Amino acid sequence: MQAVKNDKKIKVGIGFATGRKSFQKVLKTYVYNWKEYGLTENEDVSLNLLVAYDLKYSNAKPIHFTGIHKDLLNLIDEAHFIGRGALRKEIAALVEQNVLSQKEADLFFGSGYAAKRNAILYKAVKSGIDYLVFLDDDEYPFAVTNTHKSAVWGGQAVLTTHLDYIRRADITNGYHCGYISPIPYIRFNKILTESDFRVFIEAISNDVLNWDSLRAVMNNGGVTYADPSVLVNRTVEEVPEINRAKFITGANLCLNLTRPERVFPFYNPPGARGEDTFLSTCLSDRKVLRVPCYAFHDGFSTYQHLMDGVLPNKLKRIEADSEPVVSRFYAACLGWVRYKPLFVYITQRDQYDQIMRETQEKLSRTLPKICAYFQNNSFMKISSELNSYRKNVEKHYAQFLEMQRIWAKLRAYLKEPPARRCFKVSPLAAASPECYPEKKSVHRIERTGAVR
Repeated sequence: MQAVKNDKKIKVGIGFATGRKSFQKVLKTYVYNWKEYGLTENEDVSLNLLVAYDLKYSNAKPIHFTGIHKDLLNLIDEAHFIGRGALRKEIAALVEQNVLSQKEADLFFGSGYAAKRNAILYKAVKSGIDYLVFLDDDEYPFAVTNTHKSAVWGGQAVLTTHLDYIRRADITNGYHCGYISPIPYIRFNKILTESDFRVFIEAISNDVLNWDSLRAVMNNGGVTYADPSVLVNRTVEEVPEINRAKFITGANLCLNLTRPERVFPFYNPPGARGEDTFLSTCLSDRKVLRVPCYAFHDGFSTYQHLMDGVLPNKLKRIEADSEPVVSRFYAACLGWVRYKPLFVYITQRDQYDQIMRETQEKLSRTLPKICAYFQNNSFMKISSELNSYRKNVEKHYAQFLEMQRIWAKLRAYLKEPPARRCFKVSPLAAASPECYPEKKSVHRIERTGAVR
């Protein structure tokens, strides 16, 4: 990272919207990555961790997210933990001060990944963060290339790369390698032909998930390898607008918060994903750069040993022969089909009815074959989910716009001098590394969102 000579220390936020018990291990890998690249000793940069955690995702406990070892905390400046208890207190304060109505607060800070990201975004702006980097708890700072039929690994300066470019952009977004797609390798047969599967993918796809890109990944056994030219040439390019969207991913992503009015909140329809895709549809007049850093996506949680230094020379093919793999694929299909109606409604309104009819027809043709191939009749639910989200598309579109209006209210509130805000206690306060009590912290974090 280039040295930054400013009178003001740059405040960098690192946001995790997480629910996995493996979070601590991922965080440790990243913190030592920041140390390796000189960020933890850089006096011009303040590192601020923001963790919005969900206890229900994997039946976790607060300590899985908040019990960070003091050696790691000593390498960062502040740590903020955002659980449900902390959010309830913050929502109550906002409603009491007539900043938001209860309905507005519930929409913005509700459930789902978009709400977790919004809580992090809100806390970051409230804390005076300049640049906010989102990382995922199943991605690691490595790039893997396929060189002479062997996996070759390299560490990635994820955070420093974003900081090198974000000052001249609204958003920077890196690359991803590894198991990006949750679609397993498919051995086509008479039950499910390649033509059948192509029609199914076309039915649930968008401009990012399409058959051509997916087929190339499947030929590699489900693995996406890093492009050596990106790593060598350090290519930086603007993300093009395709069909009214500048497509970004929700992680390896940096937002420039120095002008909060140019930042949009996240949204996804209830029970769906796509919060990064819907943000993509708001970026027409924003500068979005693709920057040269990779993150390895461990989509099936089979390569956590990478964080222990075990680097395989070949990556496994993910076969559709186990219940966890099939379940993950099924969950991904539900998530895609649930957000497709709204995405099409936003980007192709004039063709919406036609696209939905074609989608339904393709699902009718292929879902029985998908069920037979995976020996799982649950896939038939995809069709009814599409119909349900079609019926509610105008409601979801109204929520999408409402989320932006709510964010405008919160920005105006946060712009006021702190003395004019009526806080009794700051429920999303920081955990100080210097006075972090290792054993008695858990309940206090869950109750107040802070450790004092």
